[in-house]
Amino acid sequence: MKKKINQTALIIGAGLSGISAANLLIAKGYKIWISDSKDKIKLPNKMAKYLINEKEASKKIKEIALAIKSPGISPNHFLIKKLKEAKIPVYSEIDLSLMFSKAKRYIMITGTNGKTTTTTLTYLIMKNFLKQKNARAIVCGNIGKPVSKQILNAKENDWLIMEASSYQLEDSKFIKPAISAILNITPDHIEHHGNMGKYIEAKMNIFKNQDKNDFCIMNYEDKILRKISKNCGSNILWFSSKERKGINAYFKKGKIVINLDKKNYEINPPDIPGLHNIENVMASCLCSIKAGCDLKTLQYTLNKFNGIEHRIEFVRKIKGISYINDSKATNVDSTFIALKALGKKKNILLIMGGLGKGTPYSPLTELIKKYVKAIYLIGKDADNIEKQLKGICPMYRTENIQKTVNIINKTGEEGDIALLSPACASYDQFKNFEDRGKKFKKIVNALK
Repeated sequence: MKKKINQTALIIGAGLSGISAANLLIAKGYKIWISDSKDKIKLPNKMAKYLINEKEASKKIKEIALAIKSPGISPNHFLIKKLKEAKIPVYSEIDLSLMFSKAKRYIMITGTNGKTTTTTLTYLIMKNFLKQKNARAIVCGNIGKPVSKQILNAKENDWLIMEASSYQLEDSKFIKPAISAILNITPDHIEHHGNMGKYIEAKMNIFKNQDKNDFCIMNYEDKILRKISKNCGSNILWFSSKERKGINAYFKKGKIVINLDKKNYEINPPDIPGLHNIENVMASCLCSIKAGCDLKTLQYTLNKFNGIEHRIEFVRKIKGISYINDSKATNVDSTFIALKALGKKKNILLIMGGLGKGTPYSPLTELIKKYVKAIYLIGKDADNIEKQLKGICPMYRTENIQKTVNIINKTGEEGDIALLSPACASYDQFKNFEDRGKKFKKIVNALK
């Protein structure tokens, strides 16, 4: 796409990525309109004048040269249908950004779980490596930093380190990362995609345009990834939590073994809990090595990495009870991972609930039997959780986090682990999972 002075673009969705896309288009000389389904939206002053409702947007179709669809908006939305009927191109925010970015090399990471940890670690490794080359690593995407904002100051020698959700991948038709990674695929966002097949299709977009000059890193222990790898046209690098012949990274006797380009070497993993985190680290190592990073910089960064906020994050120990913030567990599989990582004996007080995603809670049954003393139910999907997990362990309806923490503080015993791992989205009671985690930590830190 070339700069089109006075051409008009429509941004559908006035969220963070929509506003960033609007700023990018204005900087490139476009006229813009921003539409949103919500009646009352607070926009920055300079943006408010561009806001129109969806009915007004539908009347302006003939004026529009292109549209940007914010992630999460259904492809069946009436505005998207009208634009397609009028043969007006609809781009994702990521596609738009990459068209204008001076930095053309990028690593893109997706997966149902572990995206943020892997993206953050890969960014830190590449940041330390590129500093020596007078270049920068720029972290962006689903990690909370829109690509369209981050690329404004990107230079040719920089690398973009991008987290991509299924929503973003569903809309992105032109992405071609030099290095991509799919960490795992388990049921999530089915309410948006419609079925598991569509969700998998969205994830596959990450390698759809890759070729033999590119690399795609996948988890060998994931059956779905082994199956879809047959459709991948790039060089596949496998990682595994088990030692296997022909695997490019595996875990053995506390070390990460890397087997690449006829070389074999060991790396010490960072001190963070859970085998799932070892898998995330292996993916980051393979991404960084293929981007040119040296082993010394790689190990230096791993030694300093302590994990990320809201993901199995230790908050505080009081009265012998350890409080763990796993607010980023917005699906059942994430809670499964947390229970597996922390479970040693039956001492977990599990705080669950929020906005359900339509997936069953039954996969948690065996781990709850082994490790959970009691479940404290909060949020909108409490009834559903109670119905599905009834009789496995004691369950209490505590409604909100404040009340739950107060009860645990009074009734918990020394050696207990109070784990906030909701297995649900947060939007019924909070702005997002970050808001939920921060409020949990504030409540815990206020205990006496």
